[in-house]
Amino acid sequence: MIKIFIIDDSMVVRNAFIKLFKDEKEIKIIGEAANPIDAFEIFKKVGLPDLFILDIEMPKMDGLTFLKQINEQKPTPVLICSTLVSKGSSAAIDALRLGAVDIVLKPKVGLKEFFDEYKENLIGLVKIAARSKLKHKIVPVPKIKKELSSKSIDVSNPSKYIVAIGSSTGGVQAIEEIVTNLQPQHPGIVIAQHMPEGFTASFASRLNAIVPNSTVVEAKEGEMITDSKVIIARGGIHMEVIEEDGVYKVSLKDFEKVNSHKPSVNVLFESICKIAQKNVTAFILTGMGDDGASGIKKLKELGNKTYGQNEKTSVVYGMPKAAKLLGGLEKELSIYEITQAINITGRQNGN
Repeated sequence: MIKIFIIDDSMVVRNAFIKLFKDEKEIKIIGEAANPIDAFEIFKKVGLPDLFILDIEMPKMDGLTFLKQINEQKPTPVLICSTLVSKGSSAAIDALRLGAVDIVLKPKVGLKEFFDEYKENLIGLVKIAARSKLKHKIVPVPKIKKELSSKSIDVSNPSKYIVAIGSSTGGVQAIEEIVTNLQPQHPGIVIAQHMPEGFTASFASRLNAIVPNSTVVEAKEGEMITDSKVIIARGGIHMEVIEEDGVYKVSLKDFEKVNSHKPSVNVLFESICKIAQKNVTAFILTGMGDDGASGIKKLKELGNKTYGQNEKTSVVYGMPKAAKLLGGLEKELSIYEITQAINITGRQNGN
């Protein structure tokens, strides 16, 4: 039985979740509150849940402050449900960096229609989030890299080698750990992280502020893949890699979701299969589902290096497991080993 506690200042939202889970035998709502201060009083009677559904902007105490406090007392999976996500809010990014498992975009209008349309997805997300492995590291407020070093980062050299990464639930922390430990002049990196539209620009901007040896950007049409550059796929649209005049670039394509996602990891990987052979290293990181599994298998069959994040360091061991079972991985690695593999790839290819 999964015990859930809902903290949201909207009674309409709380009631919508209660209605959503009322027929689920595996899920029990043990309490609800309009804010964290009131919730702490209820905890004394019902105890702590297996999962919190948490808003960010609330009276008395905001969701981020609560998330920090609960992690200090008893780390518990948290699913963020907030309208702030739609704005690419830095608060939503901070929630993920502080250990929230995933985010749900809460619409300002049409709430009933939203819950009706995404009922199965929400129930599935809750079940997976409740069983996720938490990373309890409290991430400090990032310092701006330009204050730490006056050295400029050269992103003028087109990459001859591509590093491709796909990730979902838990990917924000994993990607941050990877890119903050990259060596100078690493190969160009393209990343498809499952995120809502309007969120990826803020994610890329925040990463760019803290990484020492890279420039991180949100993808735009025709963006060149260069050494020392990390390109994050834009939320709500697919990203492909193309080749023009011997130079690798990204192209944005607006079509239906693939593997229930947009951007899709499979779309990214399969586009690379069309243009690059034996000059790609691909990684499947933490996440639920099987997006990227078939694409990374095709990359492997073309002679490229393919790896998955291991179960021990994955928040949700879904996507790497699917890729492994399909035969798409050479090996599974920890996050540290993934970073090392990228750095080694850079040295081996003259970066």
